[in-house]
Amino acid sequence: MKALVLMGSPRKGGNTAALLAPFCEELRAGGAEVETIWLYDRDIRPCLACLRCQEDWTVFGCGQRDDGQVLFDKVLESDLIVLATPIYAWYCTPPVKALLDRLVYGMNKFYGRKKGPSLWQGKAMALLMTCGYRPEKGCDLFEEGMRRYCKHSGLWYLGSHAERHLGYDVLFMDADKENRTRAFARELLGAV
Repeated sequence: MKALVLMGSPRKGGNTAALLAPFCEELRAGGAEVETIWLYDRDIRPCLACLRCQEDWTVFGCGQRDDGQVLFDKVLESDLIVLATPIYAWYCTPPVKALLDRLVYGMNKFYGRKKGPSLWQGKAMALLMTCGYRPEKGCDLFEEGMRRYCKHSGLWYLGSHAERHLGYDVLFMDADKENRTRAFARELLGAV
């Protein structure tokens, strides 16, 4: 299995990175090939809704010259797409949102003169999140948005795992969080 982690945190030593480490270790231990792409290191421009991507149903087709094409190719090569993001203001970070907007058009050829295919239909997606509120109140809007996104795109939504940070003066990572995160990775291995 090829797993692609699209990392949406701006902090390489932050909470989401701390959660991602045991998650990826567990996937690799289960035989998965894992690649992590730090989206803040990439040039991901917002979608312009020009619909140029709808002209050719076999390619990404975006007119913008940034890292969109590279990320599109990486997604198509993957069996499992994991969005790893801190939740700020009840939703993912800006580069994750920008990429999701670009992919919904570039992967789904639904919006042109004729309705085309979903190029990524059947791929699996999961969420790994950190937040400052209880996850059921802090991550629920993003998770619901991604459920709908997956259904619309023909993706197989496998679920989410979120951990809460109680404040900057409190250690984030502990053994319980690590164990729950590893268990989620094992669930994904069993599902894909």
